[in-house]
Amino acid sequence: MAPFFMFAASTLLGSLAAAAETWGKNIHWVSLREAQRMSKEEKKPTMVVITKTWCRACKALRPKFASNQDIEKFSSNFIMVNLEDDDEPKSVDFRPDGAYYPRILFLDPNGKVMQHISYSKSGGYKYYYPDPSSIVSNMKEVLRQTGGNKFNKGTEL
Repeated sequence: MAPFFMFAASTLLGSLAAAAETWGKNIHWVSLREAQRMSKEEKKPTMVVITKTWCRACKALRPKFASNQDIEKFSSNFIMVNLEDDDEPKSVDFRPDGAYYPRILFLDPNGKVMQHISYSKSGGYKYYYPDPSSIVSNMKEVLRQTGGNKFNKGTEL
């Protein structure tokens, strides 16, 4: 039984380490399970980035996301989750308008997807963000709606 737990732990930690390496080294990434607990305890919103390693749009967004200083700065006000490949949950809650990639969802502090927070110019893919500026804009909106900007005083909206 112990080898299974070691494998499971290394797989999970490997996924989080990969997220940190490719989606932002200075962003504190956690698992979805940990985010669900932390969000309620800390009363912070969650940002969920759902990607696939084979996805060209994900590969195009990744370096822009990782190097964006505003995303990094505002991420401290969120519980940050990167779900890649098999980490993607099967729940329809995480596919409010379909299963395409990348998808970025915002969850309120109770863990409910904020379906009204989306990219308005996406042409039918509401949670597909082609550029960091639209992500930052919606990060600010989520913080306004949830009162989340109180967590890190250095992030003025």
